[in-house]
Amino acid sequence: MIPVTEFRQFSEQQPAFRVLKPWWDVFTDYLSVAMLMIGVFGCTLQVMQDKIICLPKRVQPAQNHSSLSNISQAVASTTPLPPPKPSPANPITVEMKGLKTDLDLQQYSFINQMCYERALHWYAKYFPYLVLIHTLVFMLCSNFWFKFPGSSSKIEHFISILGKCFDSPWTTRALSEVSGEDSEEKDNRKNNMNRSNTIQSGPEGSLVNSQSLKSIPEKFVVDKSTAGALDKKEGEQAKALFEKVKKFRLHVEEGDILYAMYVRQTVLKVIKFLIIIAYNSALVSKVQFTVDCNVDIQDMTGYKNFSCNHTMAHLFSKLSFCYLCFVSIYGLTCLYTLYWLFYRSLREYSFEYVRQETGIDDIPDVKNDFAFMLHMIDQYDPLYSKRFAVFLSEVSENKLKQLNLNNEWTPDKLRQKLQTNAHNRLELPLIMLSGLPDTVFEITELQSLKLEIIKNVMIPATIAQLDNLQELSLHQCSVKIHSAALSFLKENLKVLSVKFDDMRELPPWMYGLRNLEELYLVGSLSHDISKNVTLESLRDLKSLKILSIKSNVSKIPQAVVDVSSHLQKMCIHNDGTKLVMLNNLKKMTNLTELELVHCDLERIPHAVFSLLSLQELDLKENNLKSIEEIVSFQHLRKLTVLKLWHNSITYIPEHIKKLTSLERLSFSHNKIEVLPSHLFLCNKIRYLDLSYNDIRFIPPEIGVLQSLQYFSITCNKVESLPDELYFCKKLKTLKIGKNSLSVLSPKIGNLLFLSYLDVKGNHFEILPPELGDCRALKRAGLVVEDALFETLPSDVREQMKTE
Repeated sequence: MIPVTEFRQFSEQQPAFRVLKPWWDVFTDYLSVAMLMIGVFGCTLQVMQDKIICLPKRVQPAQNHSSLSNISQAVASTTPLPPPKPSPANPITVEMKGLKTDLDLQQYSFINQMCYERALHWYAKYFPYLVLIHTLVFMLCSNFWFKFPGSSSKIEHFISILGKCFDSPWTTRALSEVSGEDSEEKDNRKNNMNRSNTIQSGPEGSLVNSQSLKSIPEKFVVDKSTAGALDKKEGEQAKALFEKVKKFRLHVEEGDILYAMYVRQTVLKVIKFLIIIAYNSALVSKVQFTVDCNVDIQDMTGYKNFSCNHTMAHLFSKLSFCYLCFVSIYGLTCLYTLYWLFYRSLREYSFEYVRQETGIDDIPDVKNDFAFMLHMIDQYDPLYSKRFAVFLSEVSENKLKQLNLNNEWTPDKLRQKLQTNAHNRLELPLIMLSGLPDTVFEITELQSLKLEIIKNVMIPATIAQLDNLQELSLHQCSVKIHSAALSFLKENLKVLSVKFDDMRELPPWMYGLRNLEELYLVGSLSHDISKNVTLESLRDLKSLKILSIKSNVSKIPQAVVDVSSHLQKMCIHNDGTKLVMLNNLKKMTNLTELELVHCDLERIPHAVFSLLSLQELDLKENNLKSIEEIVSFQHLRKLTVLKLWHNSITYIPEHIKKLTSLERLSFSHNKIEVLPSHLFLCNKIRYLDLSYNDIRFIPPEIGVLQSLQYFSITCNKVESLPDELYFCKKLKTLKIGKNSLSVLSPKIGNLLFLSYLDVKGNHFEILPPELGDCRALKRAGLVVEDALFETLPSDVREQMKTE
């Protein structure tokens, strides 16, 4: 007998594929097995037993006087003589025997074969083979989408990912935190999943983005008490799963080949069911036990008419009725499948029930083949979709990233990155991380936190543990903040620096930091530099003293005017955009420092002359050519620092002598050729920078500057220095490099406090040994060619080399 297992390859698929077989596919598979057994059983009988048994058929004499001779001949040939009648004198023993045909065994075999081929109906002959073929076609149709290359690869990939997602410890943890441990354990018991659930549910809250000042969920913060439940390796595996699910979703949602293949194979099964029912119902009556056979083989056997017995007719008749019942049930199941396919929208899948049950609200709906496979999974067990949905949630992914961050960035590792910043605060810089580690908030000594290029930064309520935190820098970061964290920042934050690429990256909560003293903004405030986009109001920043804007504004934003009454320092770095309409400067009566850098100014703004409290003015990198307005600075009695560097100024007007309060003056990187002697009437100057100009002569009046400590004429065309320069005995820094000097006066020894001297790039042949009298000057502070340094006496060189 042919074993059924020989046909297993027609329906065999990987055991994991069972999750994509709904109950009707499983049911029809069992029906297919039953029909296959019918076919195999019938075929086996056909092979092992006689198909038909035939005997010659007696022909009754015909009442026809015209053919008497033929009748007599037939009688003589077919009808034996009657036996003699018994008598008392002649007793006869009667022997029971059949009709003799004078046919041998081979003739009977020949007759049986001829009648089987000629007289027996084809349905009766081929019924078991038809059953076998139809059943194999049903099996192939049921499993074709598992074998077709275009669909099987997607299915295998999906099953692989699904199994990993189902068994991932992160899935168990995520569901237990949002749904409660008891509910999760109930689902596990239902599916015979004996997994230990050691993770406790996290605190609840509500999450908002940086555009809203609602509360942020506490559950978003990884509970430290359960952090050990998921080790680093498991966390990395879960992270890789998130990436696989994203890529798989993008790939599968592009088409609907799985849905189309399943619909087509179901339609094909329904059509085949209708055909089978139609012809089997009509032909099942053709399976008869007795068959008349008329074949022209009289020359070989002596007979023409035979009566045959189909030995398996009764069994085949019963099997055919049984087969029709199975096919009918199979067909009705396929019709139900078609109804399910077309009644429901299977190319769209909503996780609404999962969102309601788990509380993970950001699980997206899916479409096309991805949706269809999830619908099929639900017919097997909805728990698969529920656990798979965890890896579609951005919130879940962020929580996993947070956990991985905490494992990677331990407090000890973070402390190794601490450094002192420009404001002399203990700073922790974090660059290009996937988030903000919770372990940061364990470093209680932290004073400044600098975050650069970090997406989805979440500032939790635990920031309140950083009692010493005063400075926060956000460079190209999108920020979410907990309401309790915002309250802490309102009270404690003193310095905020924000670097952004888009106005939407500006955190709206910064406008409520009432104790903020310094605000630094770097980024484009306008997509079109010809159209100004103002900031929101800063009027609630009552303590703001320093405001720096590095952008491309065309006028001073109104938000700046709102804080003008208490603003003390304002810096505008405008990246070459022309700054106009500066009348609002007049309202900043308390301004002490003003920087207008790279603003394409051609004249000194007149509004500046109204700032009576101004102490420092920096007009770097503008387009100033003439500064005749400098005479108006005489009204600014408190002005001590004036920086007009990196411009196109060609001369210094003599009115500068009226700026008697100046202490620091910078004209570097201009086009000045002549120094007026009136400049040195500003006798309070301590810092004078005239480097990178075209100056050829230094007036002897420089000796008037008895307070001068810093003097630079680097990169000019000076050929000699006046001896009066060495009367400035408080001079500490002297830069005369890159000029045309040939002799350095021995009077340089009078500069007892000189600690930095740059003479490199001149035409000196020897250095005066009087440099040894400059006791504060060391080798590190002497910028000179090595060969020229060797011209100094050895004792002077040794003196400079000693610390």
